[in-house]
Amino acid sequence: MLVAIDVGNTQTVIGLFGPGDGPAGSGTELLYHWRVATVASRTADELALLIDQLFQLQGLDPEETITGIAVASVVPRQRTALREMTQKWFKVETVIVEPGVRTGMPIHYDNPKEVGADRIADAVAAFERYGGPTIVIDFGTATTFEVVSAKGEYLGGVIIPGIEISLEALFSRAALLPRVELVEPRNVLAKNTVESVQSGVIYGFAAQVDGLCRRLEDELGPCTVVATGGLAGLIGPHSAAIEYHEPWLTLEGLRIIFGRNQK
Repeated sequence: MLVAIDVGNTQTVIGLFGPGDGPAGSGTELLYHWRVATVASRTADELALLIDQLFQLQGLDPEETITGIAVASVVPRQRTALREMTQKWFKVETVIVEPGVRTGMPIHYDNPKEVGADRIADAVAAFERYGGPTIVIDFGTATTFEVVSAKGEYLGGVIIPGIEISLEALFSRAALLPRVELVEPRNVLAKNTVESVQSGVIYGFAAQVDGLCRRLEDELGPCTVVATGGLAGLIGPHSAAIEYHEPWLTLEGLRIIFGRNQK
């Protein structure tokens, strides 16, 4: 079975793909998934222990279960540690998304090496599932927009500050504002400070998404809009532009890229 690991700046998502119907008759499906905090200082041994413990929670033996590993990491230290982990502990076919890896998607960026591995995986999975032109919105540490052409080319995108880091900046600078739970308020027009912040975050970011999608479609024409990432489920229902919510899109992209790099 294939383990897909998506290392973000804030969180790391791990998925296990195994036999099944899967999307579009792919022959594989996401059997298990886990979300843990990203710790940039984790060593190869600590990462191996983490995966072993997560597997044991599901009654799985990593040595008997894992036959391949696919990695996307925007944290260089963790990418190095994961490379060492696979060589030392698991010794299976490993694909790390980086320059030189076959993705099947031409990258039309001034410097293709600048495009994050997670952004490429998102684009590959979205095009595989929905075709193009497509806009993929990933709500992570940063909120990123990826644009894929009708021919399956990565055209570029947009990067804006993410929801959680925007809130951290707000709370650190505004002494009287309390930290709030990110849930939908009763109304857009709030009558207290907590709901005022909630309204601003949820409806404000939804409006930001809609505005950017409208501007992108002014340049590109109509696009399918897909949302992913940890907070996509919070913003998506309030966005007029978002059509599909795919919480594990990056993992699916890693699975596809892994298959394209098999000998």
